[in-house]
Amino acid sequence: MSFSKDLKEEISKTENLSNKQAVKYELIGYLLSNNISQEKQNIKFSTENEYNINRFSRLLSNMGINNYDITLQGKLYIITVKLKEINKIENVRIQEASQEQIKWIIRGAYLGGGSINNPENKYHLELGIKKLEDAELLVQALLTFDIKSSIIEKKNEYAIYIKDGEEISKFLALLGANKSVIKFEEIRVQREMNNKINRIVNCESANLNKTINASIEQIEAIKRLKQNHKFENLSDSLKEIATLRLENPNASLVELGQKLKQPVGKSGVNYRLKKIMEIANEK
Repeated sequence: MSFSKDLKEEISKTENLSNKQAVKYELIGYLLSNNISQEKQNIKFSTENEYNINRFSRLLSNMGINNYDITLQGKLYIITVKLKEINKIENVRIQEASQEQIKWIIRGAYLGGGSINNPENKYHLELGIKKLEDAELLVQALLTFDIKSSIIEKKNEYAIYIKDGEEISKFLALLGANKSVIKFEEIRVQREMNNKINRIVNCESANLNKTINASIEQIEAIKRLKQNHKFENLSDSLKEIATLRLENPNASLVELGQKLKQPVGKSGVNYRLKKIMEIANEK
C-alpha cells in the first residue's frame, strides 16, 4: 500500500465519532473538498479509498443523516445524499471556529480531497478545495498551527500545497496520524543522510578531478622541458619533484611532499610544481 493510502486509512480509523462537534466539523471539511459535486438536488462524494467512504458514511449517520446511497463505479466509491439533508448541518464560518474545530475541519478536508507523494521521492502534499475563499481561509488557519502552505489554481478548483518536509510533518501531526508521522520522519532522516553522503562523494570527486587535471598539466609541462632539453637546467629540488610527479601521476601534493628526500608540506610542493610550469611556459 502507498504512503498516501496508508495515511488516509490511519486517519479514517480515528475514533472520535462519539463527539458530535468533531463529527460536524470533520464533515464540513469533507464538503469543502474538490471531490464533492452537486447534481440537481444531490450531493456526491467520490473516492477510491474504501476506508474513506466508510468514514464519510459514518459521519453522515452520526449527524442523523441516514438517507444516502453508496455505489461502486470501477474503482471509484460514490456516496450520494440529498442536498436538503446536507443543508440541515449548521453553517459554520471557518474564521470563527476554534483551533480544535479548525483541526477537525482540516482533517475532513484532507480526507475529502487530500493527497501526498511518496516522501522517498519528493515532499509534496495537497488538499483539493472547491472554492478559493475556503482555500485562503484554510491557509490562514494552518498558520495558527505554524504550518506554512500555498495555493495553486487547478482547472477552476484550488489546491493548498506544502513542499517542505518539516511543514508536512507538522501537518501530519495535526491530523493525528502518529504512525504516519513516525514513518515520514524515518524517511526524512534517511533522505537527509543520503543527501549528505552524496554531497561528500560529489565534493571528493570534484577534488579528485581537480587533482588529476592539475597532475596532467604538470606532467605535460615536465615532458616539454625534457623535449626542449631544459630539464637538466632545473635545480635539484625541482628535478626531484618533477621526477616524483612523473612516477606518481595520481598522488596528491601531500603524498608527493612525503616522498621527497627531505619532506615538505603541501604548499612547498605546490610552489615547486608551479615554478616548473612557469619555466615550461617561458618562450
